[in-house]
Amino acid sequence: FPMAATDPQVLALAAQITESREQDIPLLLLKLKGILSSPSLGCEESNKIKQDLYDYGLTQYCLLVLKRDHSQLHGAWATAAQLDKEKQDFLHWFRIVTDAICWLFSGHIQLAASVLLQVEEETLHSVLDELVYKLSSTTNPAVGSAATKLLLFVAKLSKQLYFLFFLLGLKGLLSKQWTGKGFDREVNQLLDLLYLEQSSGKGEMQKQHQAACIIQAAWRGFQTRKRLKKLPQAVITLQRSFRAKREQELQHLTKQKEDEALKLQMQLQRQRAMRLFHQRQLALLEVVHASQVNKYMQEMEEKSALTIQRFWRGYRARRIFHQQKQSLKEYKAAIIIQRAACKFLEKRRRRRPLSPWKEPKGLTDEQRLALQQKVDDYIKLHPASQMSEEMSKELHMQAQAKLAQFLLRSRLDQRAAQRREALLAQVNTDVELLMNAPGLAETTEKDLGAFMSRSIPVATKARQTHNTMLKYTRWPWWKKLGDEFMEDDVIPDGAINTELETLFIGGRKSF
Repeated sequence: FPMAATDPQVLALAAQITESREQDIPLLLLKLKGILSSPSLGCEESNKIKQDLYDYGLTQYCLLVLKRDHSQLHGAWATAAQLDKEKQDFLHWFRIVTDAICWLFSGHIQLAASVLLQVEEETLHSVLDELVYKLSSTTNPAVGSAATKLLLFVAKLSKQLYFLFFLLGLKGLLSKQWTGKGFDREVNQLLDLLYLEQSSGKGEMQKQHQAACIIQAAWRGFQTRKRLKKLPQAVITLQRSFRAKREQELQHLTKQKEDEALKLQMQLQRQRAMRLFHQRQLALLEVVHASQVNKYMQEMEEKSALTIQRFWRGYRARRIFHQQKQSLKEYKAAIIIQRAACKFLEKRRRRRPLSPWKEPKGLTDEQRLALQQKVDDYIKLHPASQMSEEMSKELHMQAQAKLAQFLLRSRLDQRAAQRREALLAQVNTDVELLMNAPGLAETTEKDLGAFMSRSIPVATKARQTHNTMLKYTRWPWWKKLGDEFMEDDVIPDGAINTELETLFIGGRKSF
């Protein structure tokens, strides 16, 4: 953007638009009307302001705002109506200026040859390209006639542009598309000029054509030989990819069939178990007396409810445990990071050099007298109370008693804190041991050592609990009615008298 000699109003308005919100931009753009309609501006100043508005992109902002919905902008409909009214005036004056320019050019046709000689070659080529493009893209006879007349006029004035006409394919275009359209006289004249120039340069064109054919044949032969050399490797790669794809599809189909078979087998097992369960229920109902049926059914409903609740609580506890497992890992990682950061900051603090000692500045005589006066005034306002020797000794004894009590309490608190930290460390060790425990299929003898205790009471209690569980598995079926769908690791609370506080976990003693 040009920064020198910029109008301050335009610069301030551009800065406000840049820093304002999107909904405030239309209100700021209305200030352009006041800037442009200022009566103090001359012609040169007005042109300079318009140029600055264009350079700072304010006209682009106006176009973007006008393209938005007029119902959402203040004053948008009035602006659109005013622009439509002024559009007709602009079109009227534009037609007047265009007709005047055409009338002026019609009186100086003899100067066209001189103008073509002074025009740059690139500009002239772009004009000819546009005329040929009009001939190839339109079917309007009026446009085709005007473009043909202009090309004929240029060809008569400049003999050096024949070769360009051949490159643009003008000969074939005129003979195929624009013959018999009402302006055959101009088309025939232009074709005659093209044929006349072609006869003179036919030998040179034929040589160039033959050279191009030889180059193309050599290049095509090289490309063909190159493809033939790569063909065996391409075939091998294609076969390998096809076989891999087919094997992958076969594996997918096999796995899908196995999954469907397993799903069907599990469904059949569930149906068989349910059928056996109902058969047992019916057999038991036949044995039970009629007067005891309702009581028996109520007991069965209660047992079923308890079984469902037990399974649901177990599932919920396992899900919460898995969720807490990840959060516990994140918590431990955060502790490790914080510990490392604290150590790093402590090292940084220790490395900081101590600032040299500076002797404090002494007080002047005036400051010393002022401070002494303040001390004397405070002593006069707050005289010290007299205390006897007995009161001093009693106060001293009270202070000593409170100090001893505080030291004793702090020692007890310290022991409790140590015990609490030890218990937390033990709980963390137990949780980490349970989280890192391998599955039953992967367990080895070394892993069993982590869950074994060296304490004789704990080992004795564990052996008793194990024997109790073995006895429970050997119970007759009539003692375990209602537990057909119980998991292997779930035992009713009333079946085994086991104290959970005495079960052993590695690194933990029974209490």
